[in-house]
Amino acid sequence: MCRDPRRGEAGGEVSTQPARWSQRLAPAASSTPSERGAEVGRRIGVGLMYGLWKPRVLGSWRVPAAGPVIFAVNHSHNIDGPMVMGVAPRPTHFLIKKEAFIGPLDPFLLRIGQLKVDRESTDRGAVTQALDVLKNGGVLGIFPEGSRGEGDFAALRAGLAYFAVRGNAPIVPVAVLGSSERRGRLVKGLPPLRSRVDVVFGDPFDASDGTGRRTRKALDEATERIQKQLTAHLENAKRLTGR
Repeated sequence: MCRDPRRGEAGGEVSTQPARWSQRLAPAASSTPSERGAEVGRRIGVGLMYGLWKPRVLGSWRVPAAGPVIFAVNHSHNIDGPMVMGVAPRPTHFLIKKEAFIGPLDPFLLRIGQLKVDRESTDRGAVTQALDVLKNGGVLGIFPEGSRGEGDFAALRAGLAYFAVRGNAPIVPVAVLGSSERRGRLVKGLPPLRSRVDVVFGDPFDASDGTGRRTRKALDEATERIQKQLTAHLENAKRLTGR
C-alpha cells in the first residue's frame, strides 16, 4: 500500500475497532513499530474476523516462520488489511495512509504496530520505520496498488519493489477474495455478516535480479517481475476458491 518512497507517494487503509484495547497497550515506540503491539493486533483481528465472518485460509504454511517478509495484498475493501492481520500466522505491520489515523484510531493503530504514511510528502520517517521492520525480521504488509480499487494487481506502484530490494525480503503474495462481492444488510459498508472471505497465501519469491542494483531502472524491472507473480497468484487463487 505504499507507493513510491522515492517520490513520497503512499496509500492504503485499514479499519478496526479500538474501544477497550487502546488503553491496554503500552505507548508505541516513536521509531521502530512494536512487535508486541502487532501481536496484540493479530489477536484482536482473530477475534473480530472469525467472529464476524467466516474466513477460509489457504496456503498459510507457505509464509516463512522467521525472518523478514513482505505481504503483497490485493485491496478491494476496507476489511482486507484487518482480515490478513487476523488470519496470518505472524504479526503484521501494515503501511497505512495517515487519513485512517483519526480520533481514537490514531493511538490504537500506532500501539498495535501499524505504520502511518503521509501521501502528500516524502515521508522518510515511514520509509525508515518500514525498513526497520524488515531489518528486525518482521512482516511488512503492503497494498502494492496504492489504494483501494479492483484488487486485481493491475497497476502496481514502485514502493513494493523498493522495500523488497532494499530490505532484502521475500514477497509473499496474498489474495483476499469475497470481501467486496456483496454488501451486508445491516451494515452496507461491510460484507454480509458470517459470509465467507477467502485469503490465499502464495509461495514467497525474490523480487531482485541478483545483482544488488537499486537504480530506478532496476526497481522498475523488479516491479514488472512482481506484477507478473502477483497476477499469476491471483488467477490461481480464484481457481482454487471458485471465485
